[in-house]
Amino acid sequence: MSFPAPLYLAMPVGSYHGWGICGKQLAMHLAARGPVCLLTEAVNTQLGLDEAEEWCLRALQPGPAEAATLGAGGPVRTAGPVLQAMTDAELTPYRPGLRGHFTVGYVFFEANRAVARRARQASAFYDHIVAGSRWCEQQLRAAGVSQVSTILQGVDPAVFHPAEEPAVFGDRFVVFSGGKLEFRKGQDLVIRAYKVLQDRHRDTLLINSWHNFWPFSLETMAVSPWIRFPGGRPEASWRAFVEALLAANGIDVTRVITLGVRPNATLARIYRMSSVGLFPNRCEGGTNLVLMEFMACGRPAIAAYNTGHCDVVDEGNAVLLRRMRPVTIQGPDGVMADWEEPELEEVVEALEWAYQHREKAAELGRQGAVEMARRSWAETAREFAELLWGGGADSTLKQTEAAAAAERR
Repeated sequence: MSFPAPLYLAMPVGSYHGWGICGKQLAMHLAARGPVCLLTEAVNTQLGLDEAEEWCLRALQPGPAEAATLGAGGPVRTAGPVLQAMTDAELTPYRPGLRGHFTVGYVFFEANRAVARRARQASAFYDHIVAGSRWCEQQLRAAGVSQVSTILQGVDPAVFHPAEEPAVFGDRFVVFSGGKLEFRKGQDLVIRAYKVLQDRHRDTLLINSWHNFWPFSLETMAVSPWIRFPGGRPEASWRAFVEALLAANGIDVTRVITLGVRPNATLARIYRMSSVGLFPNRCEGGTNLVLMEFMACGRPAIAAYNTGHCDVVDEGNAVLLRRMRPVTIQGPDGVMADWEEPELEEVVEALEWAYQHREKAAELGRQGAVEMARRSWAETAREFAELLWGGGADSTLKQTEAAAAAERR
């Protein structure tokens, strides 16, 4: 494969949230395949990068002269392909003035109704759109966008893999819940279901990694019918905020570990020390990177079988939550999204099953690790390289259009 011009990659980078992890991993793995010019915010230690990652990403950024041209604010057309993050429901490119000879947008969204209202108009900026899940692709196709395909996120197998960890929790049954604290992620269902489990069994422990940088999404938890949400913002202490929320809902906080913000790689040991991960999410525009990384560590997951989760979980690698009820999400301009909420009783049943059948659950975890090992960031980058550098756009479109035609039949 030849590389006549560099790939311009416009994405956030970092280790604290999904877009940052995605941008970091794609930049480094694509750079191993060809020339990459990374267009992002300032790369520094505040992004949770280690020293090698920081050096690598800085080396991919443009020199002063090119940076001045690209950052001038006006329209820029590059000789090479462009891959842009689309980070909101408006499908706005990360660098609005930047286009290439082949311009690809990469998108994860949950506000499907809001996206549908703008999809055809917004998609005109791009030659092709890559969705982070088949659900997102289906929503875009239903809205009239045809130049779309799916490429799934990956995991870093050097970090997220099965391994023995010290039995620091003894024989306790450890429930892990991760993802930023908000209504969409379903931590209200985690709290209600775990309350039942802790009241039945004294040997339970809840570990939560729920840090949320965005107050507006944290406040969506106030709409939950399942818990009391005291509200307010964690101005002083995130741990105190979460423990107050849990205590208000009957959780014994002496059997809780609340994690603060930390780079995702540091969670691997926590995952491996957990008995089960609980993910009753109402919607995922991607595959849920926390879920994938948890599964890659060989631990069993209980997961809602909806939206992006369907791309990575099945009955052979996870405990599936199948009983759903529709949830309509309102916004200032009308209905924003149609989601599905797992039935609380099924969440409780799944937790109890995992508690009572630990070896069977462990086997699901082992199978999940085998499957996630195949879904590496290197594989994700390979698919993007074929699309962007390898003339893969036509073949990708033909494949996805054939798949869509088959579904219609």
